[in-house]
Amino acid sequence: MQITVTVNGESHTRDVEPRLLLVHFLRNELGLTGTHWGCDTSNCGVCTVTLDGVPVKSCTVLAVMADGKQVGTVEGLERADGLDPVQQGFVQCHGLQCGFCTPGMMITARCLLDKNPDPSEQEIREAISGQLCRCTGYENIVRSVRWAAEHEAAEAKA
Repeated sequence: MQITVTVNGESHTRDVEPRLLLVHFLRNELGLTGTHWGCDTSNCGVCTVTLDGVPVKSCTVLAVMADGKQVGTVEGLERADGLDPVQQGFVQCHGLQCGFCTPGMMITARCLLDKNPDPSEQEIREAISGQLCRCTGYENIVRSVRWAAEHEAAEAKA
């Protein structure tokens, strides 16, 4: 089945098996390996991407379901002038350790900040509750998202 998906602003047309998962389409067909494949049951959240601006777990979405849609991956977060504030926050606040959950966390954080530019700690924790991190204990991840929110607020005032 032929599909056309816009990923990080670039259109891609491919012939795919109807049963191909979006995570495998991104990784194997497009070479975008920032989207990780973890549990394959939608429990861990490491495969989170955006589908028309909504965070989804790409291990539970068929690639054909993305036909004609916009997909955003961690590779698409970077801005023309450098890293997205979410990416900067994860660096500044040590929000990553092994890095396996980081792409899904960053995508989720970006979606949260797009909807709510000044989330509370509780709102951040709720937003990332669908992602598992076995290394950080979430404290630094929450700090990273708060850093990004504060950085973006300061940029907006400047």
